[in-house]
Amino acid sequence: MIELRDVHKSFGRQVVLDGVDFIVETGQTVALLGPSGTGKSVLLKHIVGLLKPDSGDVLVDDQSVPRLGRKELTELRKRIGYAFQMGALFDSMTVYENIRLGITNDEQYRHREFSDARVAECLKLVNLSPDVARKMPAALSGGMRKRVGIARAIAGKPTYMLYDEPTSGLDPVNADSMDALIEQLQHELNVTSVVVSHDVRGSFKVANRIALLHHGKIRKIGTAEEFVNAKDDVVREFLERDFQVLEADN
Repeated sequence: MIELRDVHKSFGRQVVLDGVDFIVETGQTVALLGPSGTGKSVLLKHIVGLLKPDSGDVLVDDQSVPRLGRKELTELRKRIGYAFQMGALFDSMTVYENIRLGITNDEQYRHREFSDARVAECLKLVNLSPDVARKMPAALSGGMRKRVGIARAIAGKPTYMLYDEPTSGLDPVNADSMDALIEQLQHELNVTSVVVSHDVRGSFKVANRIALLHHGKIRKIGTAEEFVNAKDDVVREFLERDFQVLEADN
C-alpha cells in the first residue's frame, strides 16, 4: 500500500503540495489527474524518494520513505517501477541495454542468459518485436520509446508501477494502445499502480479509482462513476472544460 499523509512541498515561494492525503490500496490502479503544473509528477517523486516532503509522511509498505537510509531506499526502489514521461532512455545504449538496466538483482543482471530472456520477455509484454532490442532509441517512434521505458520499469519485476503521463504526446490511436497496455500489465503482473495523467477518458479506462489534484490538495478521489456524477463545481469544470466527459444536464 502507498500512503501520503498531510504532505507539504514548496519550491521557494511556490506551494506545490499543500497537505496531500492520498492512499493507493494493494492491487489497485489509481489515476492522478490535474492540469499541467499542479504537482502530479512531484507527488510521484515523493513515493519513490526522489523528493522529500517539507512536512508530512510518505509510506510504502508501512515504511516511511523520507526516513529511509540510502541502503533501505535502494532496496525499496527495487520494488518500484518508474515509467518516465518521455521514456528517459539512454541514447548511447541499445534498447536491449536500456531494458537490462531495469534488472535490479545484481546477480541476475550479470547473468547474460537471464538478461537475454528477461529483455525478450519484457519486450513481449509491451507488445514490441524481439528485433527492437538491437535498435538505438533514436530509431524509435515516440510511442515505442514510451513502451521501452515501461519495459525497463518492469524488468525488475516490481510490486509497484508509477507512470508519469504515459499517453502525453501520442495520437488518439496510440494513446488507446498505451491505455490497453497499462490494463494488460495490471492484469498480468498484478502490480499496484499510480498513473499520472491529464487524459480523463484513458484514466477512466485503466483505473479503479480517480484522484483530482487541485491547488495542492486532493480535491476528490473515487470511481469513474462517482466523478461523472460529482456535484463539486471544480470537478465538473475540469471534466467538462477540457474533456467534455459530462453531459450538459448531468
